Amino acid sequence: MTQTRAFRIGEAAELLGVSSDTVRRWIDAGRLPADRGGESGGHRTIAGPDLAAFAATFADTEMRERYGAVSSARNRMRGIVTRVVRDGVMAQVEIQAGPHKIVSLMSREAADELGLEPGVLSVAVVKSTNVVVERIEP
Repeated sequence: MTQTRAFRIGEAAELLGVSSDTVRRWIDAGRLPADRGGESGGHRTIAGPDLAAFAATFADTEMRERYGAVSSARNRMRGIVTRVVRDGVMAQVEIQAGPHKIVSLMSREAADELGLEPGVLSVAVVKSTNVVVERIEP
């Protein structure tokens, strides 16, 4: 059986895409359970299963609040367009969503209709039948 990992506040904040202060406020308000374990030197940590449960609820709530729509595509990443390369028929659009760079190939017509240029706020919506998952060891 795998031992459950605990996450420090800064790690949880990075995974949720919010500030450490926001995570602390959620803990103080009782929305996110945390513990002051002995291995953490007295720092508050969040158990992996608790963070996962909160993240799932947080993502669903945030998506509805931000975009006001429900979709079958669950992977929605808000970001800023950093580069658009157009040719005669196609366009390559690069979006920076937090630490993630997302590249999309679309028709030039679609990019033009959306007005995609560097600096435009956008949402990358990803729906895929093939997703590779890698485990990161602590």
